[in-house]
Amino acid sequence: MPRKLLRKLFPNPEKLKEHKHLQFLGDSLHLPCLWNLNRHNVAAAFAIGLFAMWIPVPFQSVIAALLAVFFRANLPLAVVLVFVTNPVTMPPMLYGAYLLGAAIVGHPSAGFNFTPSLDWLMNGLILIWKPFLLGISLMAVFSSVAGYYGIHLLWRLHLLKRIKARRLRKSRRP
Repeated sequence: MPRKLLRKLFPNPEKLKEHKHLQFLGDSLHLPCLWNLNRHNVAAAFAIGLFAMWIPVPFQSVIAALLAVFFRANLPLAVVLVFVTNPVTMPPMLYGAYLLGAAIVGHPSAGFNFTPSLDWLMNGLILIWKPFLLGISLMAVFSSVAGYYGIHLLWRLHLLKRIKARRLRKSRRP
C-alpha cells in the first residue's frame, strides 16, 4: 500500500493535538491507533467514512471523526472519505437512495417532484421520508460493509503480489 505517500498527505498528529477546537477529545487524539496505517485501521476507516458520507446532514466529517475515535480507526482517512459526497455528487446519490427505498417499500416514485424551496422541504419531504430513510440506511450499510471487506481483500491481494515478487527475485539469484 502507498503508506509513505499517505503519511506525507496526512496532517501532523502533533499539530492536531494542539488545535483548540479539538481539545474536547482530550487524550483520545494521542492514541497511536488513530494514526497507524495497517489493514484493520484502514478497513475500519473506510467503513466509517463510507457510512458517514450517506448521512444527509452538514458536518459529516465531524461524525466520521467521532466514530473513528470511538472505533479506533484511522482518523484522517475516515474524515477524507466523507468528502466523496459534495454538492455535485450528493443530489444524485440521495435521489438514487430514495429510488431504492421507494422500490422496496412500494412507494410510487413517479410522483416525486423536487423544487429547491423551503416550502418543498417542509411539505414534500414529509411525503417521502420513509423510502428516503430506508434507501439511505441501506446504502450506508452496504457501502460500509463493501468498503471494509473490499479493503481487506485489496490489502491481501497486494501482500500476495509482494510475496510472489519476492519469491521470484529469490529464485533468480544464483
